[in-house]
Amino acid sequence: MSGSERKQWVLLVAGSKGWTNYRHQANVCHAYQMVQSNGIPNDQVVVMMYDDIAYSEQNPHPGEIINEPGGPNVYPGVLKDYTGVDVSVANFLAVLSGDEAGVNKQTGGPVKVLRSDERDTVFIYLADHGSTGVFAFPREFLHASDLVDTINEMARCQKFSQMVIYMESCCSGSMMLHLPKNAQAYGVAASLPYESHCACFYDEDRLTFLAGEFTSCWLFHSQTSDLTQTTFQDQFVFLQQKITQSTPCQYGNNELSSLTISDVLGNSDPRTRASRFRGAETFQLTHLTPSSEVPLIIQRRRIQRESNPVKKEALQRDLDKLLQTRNAVKKAVHAIAKRACPEEAARVMADRRPLTRLADMKALVEHFSRTFSGWSQDQLADFGLLHMHVFVNLCESGVDIARIEEAITTVSSLTEFW
Repeated sequence: MSGSERKQWVLLVAGSKGWTNYRHQANVCHAYQMVQSNGIPNDQVVVMMYDDIAYSEQNPHPGEIINEPGGPNVYPGVLKDYTGVDVSVANFLAVLSGDEAGVNKQTGGPVKVLRSDERDTVFIYLADHGSTGVFAFPREFLHASDLVDTINEMARCQKFSQMVIYMESCCSGSMMLHLPKNAQAYGVAASLPYESHCACFYDEDRLTFLAGEFTSCWLFHSQTSDLTQTTFQDQFVFLQQKITQSTPCQYGNNELSSLTISDVLGNSDPRTRASRFRGAETFQLTHLTPSSEVPLIIQRRRIQRESNPVKKEALQRDLDKLLQTRNAVKKAVHAIAKRACPEEAARVMADRRPLTRLADMKALVEHFSRTFSGWSQDQLADFGLLHMHVFVNLCESGVDIARIEEAITTVSSLTEFW
């Protein structure tokens, strides 16, 4: 491809780590196999994933990752541009914006960024946990304000002709609610700004969920359709029809939904489509489970499967700790609401207000994460994100940010939460 030709850039991101979150990296591996078979060159694809599940001690099939029951191994050949600690918010934003100097790569290897310009398309796919205005990475959160600001700056600097973003997480709509409608950026979220998202395909052999509902549907549709004759709007209609446990939403410049998908993601060989289409009649999502329940269900299944009484007791203790942490996080957030806004605490805990004060929300979430550092990022992703709407409501109610931060600090010092 000569330098004067339009290029198709793809950025695939799994924000989680750990066996319980298997599905996010499986989603990304499957998405990579699709874009690779669609003819997108590897030098125009960047993959960010922790890469800790293919050879995990918990994997009964070392070197194998599947994304659906009985499905193919989607791990071989997957790019490992950013793995482990290099899967960070700062690196993601630098890669997206083409800022090579802004990448901090600790594991070695070449620095790879999107080198897109005003002729090119950009496709971004992200999968992990999320909540109102936040999307989880292994050690931190990506905030809606930073994502939107980066896209606005890229548009200003003419770093794409069209951009398409697909995001699978709880409350993913809140991450794209403020995408500019006057830029050439179009987003599809797996769920409404205050809605949970579901995992699917529980695997008894692997003791984990293989995929997410949204991703299973968009990948299936992409791999069974002639993408030269299929628009993003066609795909969105399919998602609306197929997804039952959350509400897919469109954001940004909806006129871009009229683009044919091949303009952004290439197109597969007809024989590849035919092979995939043969399974269309049997394609059915199973074991649909809210993301927040996944770690608890997996732990309960482990307990049921374990025959050794000593190991079974240890697993039960781990489950008890999970439940205690979930309850402690809920109590802490409610205590913060009561301290910051005692006269309207009940409403603050119950309302689901739209997020408009993006910068204030970012400040509160970061202060909460730092102050409650005794909870790991995984614990915050699993349970803390369930209650981010309380901080949104406090922000949108006009409560002074310093007062909310003071309430967070005070509550964190109470021993009942640790």
